[in-house]
Amino acid sequence: MHRTIPVCTVDMDEFDGDILKVTNIVRPEHMPLATVGFEPQIRSRLNKWWSSRAIPDSREGLDEAMESMGIGVPQLLPVKSLGLSLSDQYWMRPSGSTMQWSDVNFFDNPFSEDVGDLLFGCDVYTGEMDLSSPDNTSDGVLRKRWKILDGRRCLLKTGTDSYQQEPYNEVIASKVMESMDIPHVDYALMTEHGRVCSVCPDFVDRDTELITASRIFETKPKDNRDSGYEHLVGCCQDLGVDIIPFLDRMLVVDFVLANDDRHLNNFGLLRRAESLEWIGPAPIYDTGSCLGCRMSADDIRDDTRFESKPFRKNPYRQLELVTDLGWVRQDALDRIPDIVVDVLSPNDRACKDGRLEAILDLVEKRVEFVKTML
Repeated sequence: MHRTIPVCTVDMDEFDGDILKVTNIVRPEHMPLATVGFEPQIRSRLNKWWSSRAIPDSREGLDEAMESMGIGVPQLLPVKSLGLSLSDQYWMRPSGSTMQWSDVNFFDNPFSEDVGDLLFGCDVYTGEMDLSSPDNTSDGVLRKRWKILDGRRCLLKTGTDSYQQEPYNEVIASKVMESMDIPHVDYALMTEHGRVCSVCPDFVDRDTELITASRIFETKPKDNRDSGYEHLVGCCQDLGVDIIPFLDRMLVVDFVLANDDRHLNNFGLLRRAESLEWIGPAPIYDTGSCLGCRMSADDIRDDTRFESKPFRKNPYRQLELVTDLGWVRQDALDRIPDIVVDVLSPNDRACKDGRLEAILDLVEKRVEFVKTML
């Protein structure tokens, strides 16, 4: 189902959650992007899309949570909550069921916190466990959960155990982009079950959905003569979206903050779910894996140790893809080191053993390099 629209019928494996067969495609235009038009690959492409909704095996604390839930594989978790998500409007309605989108979607209806508690390593004392949760379809390797805070759907995410730096990095990135007038998701800090987390509101609502760059990348075969960057730009152009100005801004921010994890699943486009109208690039989100968050001070000082994604491995070469820097203000660049100090200083773990000084040296070097291009 796509909101209230029946899309197709599938047969599913009750033991591992795989889609075994796709039948009776009613509304091909509402099928998940890059699944139709590739016969006979529809089943495999739909399965790939469906599998991407499951929590990855690498998620911290997943094994213990799965054991508590009595579920063998994480691919079964989305089935327990009808595949519902807070990133798009797709869901699975059991055959013969009369349940309605208005009654089950997580944008308008409450959801259980049991799965989120388990994913944060907490015991659940609610008796029979309620697995109806958008946490079943959240990706990424860090502990994360959805909560309703003051009526808003918000995503909480922790950091890695070594320095717990990622939540602070999200706040740094959002403040940097605010200073540079770049559309972004606002992050703040909060504590959940004794862990410092980043928290941000859902930037998708009941009428819109996020389509990741990885899905857009697969809308047509890639010409071997095209780079990944050229292919993605061409795919977006085919959809009527000029993504180049957005990529310019994202690549500059990722360069200055030394983000090493901007893969094709953590940026994309927004569209309206019912009309399928493309709105444009989603605000920039998920920038926590930056500023050497898993590295020692000595490694941070060695700029050659940093890599980049999604188009080129070398961050300086990836920056060459930027077509226009006319929007960059030097005063905004100059404020970035102060933002880093203000946000990161309270994190004793991240600042010990000279790490803060090393991070500042890295940022100042990257800022000065961008200035030479202006």
